[in-house]
Parts: sequence; C-alpha cells; structure tokens
Amino acid sequence: MTAQIILTYCLLRRAAVEQATGYSRSTIYRKIKGGLFSSPISIGGDRVAWPKSEIEALNKARIAGKSDDEIKQLVIELHAARVA
Repeated sequence: MTAQIILTYCLLRRAAVEQATGYSRSTIYRKIKGGLFSSPISIGGDRVAWPKSEIEALNKARIAGKSDDEIKQLVIELHAARVA
C-alpha cells in the first residue's frame, strides 16, 4: 500500500490580506515594491492572491519585531520556496 501525501494550500484574495495585515491596498503594493511584502500570484485572468502561509509568516515576523532588512530576507526566502 502506498502512502498518499495531500497538501492543502489556502490562497487569500487582496481583501482578506488587507484584513489579515491591517494594511490598505496601496500600502500592500508599496511594500511589495520595496521588497517588504510577498508578491501575489496569478490565479487566472486579472485575479491575484497570496498564499496564506506567506501572510502568516510576514505577520509573525512583524509581531516578533524583525527589522526591515530581516523582512526583506524573509520575502526572498518565501519567494524561493514557491518554486522549490
């Protein structure tokens, strides 16, 4: 018998990201441009979403008092993990 691994990924649309972070739309995109926030992924058409795990990791880092440089490194790591 073979074991089956089931991975579940939850994607959050922008409104949910705004609610989860407390950031406005413009702040989210300003932080993305500055490397301080994960970029969204396309989910078809002109729709985008963010992996819930990435938003949670960014919130956790902010709560822990991580510096902007540490947040930028985290964003790099999160993006790299998407393709791993």
